[in-house]
Amino acid sequence: MNGHDVYIRGVGYHPFGRFPDTSLKVLAATAALGALDDAGLKIGEIQAAFCSNAYSGILNGQESIRGETWLRGIGLGTTPVMNVENACASGSTAVHLASMAISSGNYDTVLVVGAEKMFVNDTNRTLAALANSADTEVMGNIGMQFSAVDAIRVREMMEEEDVGAEAFEWITMKNHAHAFSNPMAQYRKPISMEQVRASRMISDPIRLLMCSAISDGAAAVVLSRKPGRGGVRIRASALTSSPWRLSADSLPGPTIAANKAYEQAGIGAADLDLAEVHDAVSPAELMHYRELGLCGPGEVASFVAERASALGGRLPVNTSGGLNSRGHPVGATGVAQLIELTLQLRGDAGERQVPGARLALAHNSGGWIGEDPAVSAVHILEKTL
Repeated sequence: MNGHDVYIRGVGYHPFGRFPDTSLKVLAATAALGALDDAGLKIGEIQAAFCSNAYSGILNGQESIRGETWLRGIGLGTTPVMNVENACASGSTAVHLASMAISSGNYDTVLVVGAEKMFVNDTNRTLAALANSADTEVMGNIGMQFSAVDAIRVREMMEEEDVGAEAFEWITMKNHAHAFSNPMAQYRKPISMEQVRASRMISDPIRLLMCSAISDGAAAVVLSRKPGRGGVRIRASALTSSPWRLSADSLPGPTIAANKAYEQAGIGAADLDLAEVHDAVSPAELMHYRELGLCGPGEVASFVAERASALGGRLPVNTSGGLNSRGHPVGATGVAQLIELTLQLRGDAGERQVPGARLALAHNSGGWIGEDPAVSAVHILEKTL
């Protein structure tokens, strides 16, 4: 980004999980007020709001003015609200747009709120809503769902990287262990590799406990030209859409976004202290290791064997528990990743703290077109104080 520096001044959330009696308005308002409180700001100091949501129209019946309905009740009735919808990357897209709004000099302080209410007592309705985040003319006609797409990609990786079911079971166990101390997380109970192995097969080799669950929840950040506690700065914000794969050496979307972010930040993957990646199914985390440059092609198996991505390893990944354990209320996911990284860089992550963390990456993807996510977003945060 060019222009003014952008800092994450405050964070707030409503815990992720199933809350059948809590409205989407309450979820969003809880997160927004928490972020304002953490930033030490009053309602009147917010100059604009960016609100992310993917499925409220289908699942909750509210279209078009979602953010306005969320925030009017907490006193932001005259504040300009921009609604953002970009599949599972809606939250990170909202942060990208809000960052540009501040960097351009048009605003000094803005609020980003991501919220989703996916638990509607009808799993089929929710799964059908999720399926609409693909090219429906193509994938709808052949009946493919995201779990099938993920399974195909995972099987390809198994051949290319010489990893197997044991690695996937360990990754799932790792992230549940990380989520144990995260009060935002939907699942805070450790599980064993044996439990993962015994869970129902969804789409070979992906088992039930490897899949992110249906979630309600909200996450919010206050972005500002003024640093808050810890001086957490957005050093890079990159977004890309699904590329045309015209040759064998064409880069996947997450790699394109990561390369843009590394160039903006003037760093490489080796400079990172931790990362949050989009593990809608836990084996996908291993694919993201090489897509984001966290390890090289052919090195995934050794990276896992070293336990490098666990707390205490050389590059902890998904210290929040990731989508698999923290939960995946779609519109909130990208914002929640940045909350975890902010807490880590401020030294406020408690039992899951990565000592001395100064640079962190968040990768959030959404939808599916061709051979890639429809959108891939990568943010790099830096501790400046």
